[in-house]
Amino acid sequence: MPASGILLPIMANTHYYSKPIRFFPFNIWDGFALLVIFAAFGFFAWGAKQMSLPFQLGQAIPISLDPHMLPSYALQSVLRMLMAMCFSLLFTFIVGGLAAKNKHAERIIIPMVDILQSVPVLGYLSFTYVAFIALFPNSLMGPQCACIFVVFTAQVWNMTLGFYQTLKNIPGDLQEAAAMFHLTGWQKFWRIEVPLAMPSLTWNAMLSMSASWVYLVANEAISVANQNITLPGIGSYISLAVTEANLPAIFYAILTMFIVIMIYDQLLFRPIVAWSQKFRFEQNPNEDIPHSWFAEFLQRAHLKQYLTPFGAWLGNLFINPPWINPQKKMITFHEHPTVNKSLVIGWYVLIGIIVLISLSLAGKFIFSNLPVSEVWITFKLGCATLLRVMSTVIISSLVWIPLGVWVGQRPQYARLVQPTIQFLAGFPMNLVFPIAVIVITYLHLNAEIWVTALMILSCQWYIAFNVIAGTTTLPQDYYYATQNMGVKGWLWWKRFVLPGIFPYYVTGALTAAGGAWNLSILAEVIQWGQTKIAVYGLGAYMTQYTNSGDFHRIALSIVMMCLFVVLINRILWHPLYRLAQDRFGI
Repeated sequence: MPASGILLPIMANTHYYSKPIRFFPFNIWDGFALLVIFAAFGFFAWGAKQMSLPFQLGQAIPISLDPHMLPSYALQSVLRMLMAMCFSLLFTFIVGGLAAKNKHAERIIIPMVDILQSVPVLGYLSFTYVAFIALFPNSLMGPQCACIFVVFTAQVWNMTLGFYQTLKNIPGDLQEAAAMFHLTGWQKFWRIEVPLAMPSLTWNAMLSMSASWVYLVANEAISVANQNITLPGIGSYISLAVTEANLPAIFYAILTMFIVIMIYDQLLFRPIVAWSQKFRFEQNPNEDIPHSWFAEFLQRAHLKQYLTPFGAWLGNLFINPPWINPQKKMITFHEHPTVNKSLVIGWYVLIGIIVLISLSLAGKFIFSNLPVSEVWITFKLGCATLLRVMSTVIISSLVWIPLGVWVGQRPQYARLVQPTIQFLAGFPMNLVFPIAVIVITYLHLNAEIWVTALMILSCQWYIAFNVIAGTTTLPQDYYYATQNMGVKGWLWWKRFVLPGIFPYYVTGALTAAGGAWNLSILAEVIQWGQTKIAVYGLGAYMTQYTNSGDFHRIALSIVMMCLFVVLINRILWHPLYRLAQDRFGI
């Protein structure tokens, strides 16, 4: 598609919809659309009421294993995830865009994202629950906000890195088109960069939404400092079912999860996937474009002819504010006046001072109650967990690079595989833990090895989604060129496919590694009823002392995990990321 092909559909202004509106009587689809709109408003209003109920620390919120309570629990869990997704999108656009456009911000943001995506979930929970409860005293809003924040941290990093990677590899002809249209930085962002990133961002949002189920289940019912805090939701239901070893309740939870994931896939993600296809830079005329029955039903409503012009007017006002003069020279981050070097040096010195002060305070807090020898203990535990993390990434890569390329080349199969992968990615591994405990105990398996399989089951989808997304964005004319030249076998993989998907794979592998560090906290301690299996690792160490409320050891384990992550990122992932951008970016 030429550069204008992605520009012109989103260059529309109010004149594009200037044809007179024909007034039609309402039809059955209008009733369907109004029902959907009122149901959405009612859902959010009901959820807001549930979030603001009175609450006192130490108060027990009863959770029932009655299956009739599952629809209410599911709605509250989904509401938390949707709110976290809204904050994740906002963070992605602001932080990911800034990192891609400003080299000074990039040097700070990307390392911080690398660290933050690997700060353990229970590490966040230990401190954020205390902070949010203090912020919202005597209200359930505190625990609710803490839960949403943790889900946000589980969703946002994959989306931010994927968006950043796309913006770093914008085709040159689109850059030239932006200059020809004299677009400002704001207009270029919304007319070119966001639309170009939509297919990849959609896949990463689906992955983040699905993968965050694991962490939602983990933090809706948590024990912090010997205080049990439960929020009504599927996570609390599953936690109680596991504690009581209630197999029928686990079955009902699995069935509910399947129904919920299929519903929001059909009502939310399928329409978004179908809509995002129009922003693909390369289009194949013979390609079978994905459709959404839900979106098609809504489009049949006559109500659309009233809402479309209004939406176009709002969108045009947002992208083209009256104070922007399109005739002025395009201004971007790169064309700002050169920043004084002394200010840049001062900024880095300030960041260094903040880091040193933070480490000093953390060290003072940790070693005020712990011997220095505890550092060596956590280091050895971290090495054991690192071995499981790298095994997870390697095994997942060996499986999903060839399989993901095969699926990505066949859109007719991708539409069948996508909901399956999405369900498996969203399936909380906590529900597999009872089976794992029973199998490991009955067969006398080595738990030190087999808990890695639980990490692979959850983290492989980061690589799968990104490889499939990267394959679908490969230029169609490159396919034709390799066919005409008879390029096949290993040469086809070496010269075409692997370089083309490499930036996406690095993003997936990096986020998979971060997810594996997080999941180690859950996988290294698994329980079914009174039977508990704990393996040697930093995740098990953190879980043990989180439950007992030992904040000194919690802080030490968080710092140690962050140090491992920074070291591995600097040695492995950052060189691969630079290679993906400089050599293989397309």
